[in-house]
Amino acid sequence: MIPGRALMTQLYFDYNASTPVAPQARQAMLEFLSETRNFGNPSRGHWAGLESRAGLDHAREQVAAMLGAEAGEIIFTSGGSESNNHAIKGIVLDYWQRHGRAPHIVTSVFEHPATLQPLAFLEHLQSVRVSRVPVNSGGTLQMDKLRDAITADTALISIMHANNEVGTRQPVAEIAELARADNIPFHVDAVCSAGKIPVDVKTLGCDLLSISGHKLYAPKGIGALFVAGDLAARTRALIKPLVHGAGQQGGMRSGTESVPLAVALGAACELITEDYLKREGDRQAGLTESLWQGLTAIKGQPVVRNGHGAPAWRLPNTLNVSFPGIDASQFFAALPDLAVTTGGDCSSVVALMGGNESEARGSVRFSLGRLTSAEDVRQAVGKVKTALAAQSKNVAGLK
Repeated sequence: MIPGRALMTQLYFDYNASTPVAPQARQAMLEFLSETRNFGNPSRGHWAGLESRAGLDHAREQVAAMLGAEAGEIIFTSGGSESNNHAIKGIVLDYWQRHGRAPHIVTSVFEHPATLQPLAFLEHLQSVRVSRVPVNSGGTLQMDKLRDAITADTALISIMHANNEVGTRQPVAEIAELARADNIPFHVDAVCSAGKIPVDVKTLGCDLLSISGHKLYAPKGIGALFVAGDLAARTRALIKPLVHGAGQQGGMRSGTESVPLAVALGAACELITEDYLKREGDRQAGLTESLWQGLTAIKGQPVVRNGHGAPAWRLPNTLNVSFPGIDASQFFAALPDLAVTTGGDCSSVVALMGGNESEARGSVRFSLGRLTSAEDVRQAVGKVKTALAAQSKNVAGLK
């Protein structure tokens, strides 16, 4: 609770930024924070270490099960940013070692900074050449441009499963077919999609995939990178470690593992069953549509929906809209009890889809989650409506 706001109704519509920790994940973590049991170093062979190792192994199996992978294909990381960095830089290091020249990487203009910034850094060092494929007005990757971007030196294709700002899903299975035809490793950033829609590595056809715990009801500071067991056999590429040390996780990510965080991630992943995704996806999609209908019913203020028009091609929990003529950052700053995302990446993503300056500046992302209720939606619409009416009254008073 924000100090001094105890009587306010605080509404959280920022689940794409972070989620609360699920009770099951919290309980699993607490069992490995005990002063008497489950606290040992998982690399030790005595009883305390073996207990931690068992917890770590079980967590890896839980994460793998959610992704349709094998336990040995999961590397625990500190989160989505590290997973993306490891996928990109690990492939680049291997390519340099094998070929002695800078590789080419294909990505999109629509990626998260955790992908775009590592690539920009490597470009600055002249370690890679990068092609950034544009998107259309709905936020979908232009596949013809992607096909044209692939060259004989393309060492990696890295595309996000679904955009975190507008919710548009990408045709990753189709991209995977292109990658496999040329034996190019394919990395998918599934940080925003995991826990919201099915994320199965075999269905997606990817070789590398990133997830982050705090996006799917686990604590912050834990994530995972899937690395296909047949990556080297199929593409002749390897992924090199970024962190060197005592050789934990098969030498792929040295450092004593955070068992409490790993088991919390495992417990959170175990909750994400096919039944859960269908039930909760339908519920959140319905609430998202109610939110959209409520906003469009506000008189005197135009509103534009950003992202793909078809529900099947966007995340069920995400609604990005623009209020043309309004500075969304300033407007929602005056509604501190309503947690949403404005400005920065939100605005730039709308601009990348062809939105004009007014639409980009007026864009706001609402993202819903497990705890969002119909009453929350009703109150959120009411707060926006009241604030818009007050703003119109103030503007009229100045004329």
